[in-house]
Amino acid sequence: MDSKLLELLVCPVTKGPLVLNRERQELLSRSARLAYPIRDGIPILLEHEARPLSEEEAARPPKPAAPQD
Repeated sequence: MDSKLLELLVCPVTKGPLVLNRERQELLSRSARLAYPIRDGIPILLEHEARPLSEEEAARPPKPAAPQD
């Protein structure tokens, strides 16, 4: 996912920031406690497509982004 695009995207529910989880190919909204899927490189920012975050996932600090070449 393009880092410039990620800077522009916000959670459609809370308008808060999104955190990329590369391993699961999801954008996390900790404030809404939702994980939005990324399919074929396209973020699906629909509330009904998102999965709820567990308490543990919502509290976990984000991993630093890996440098891209």
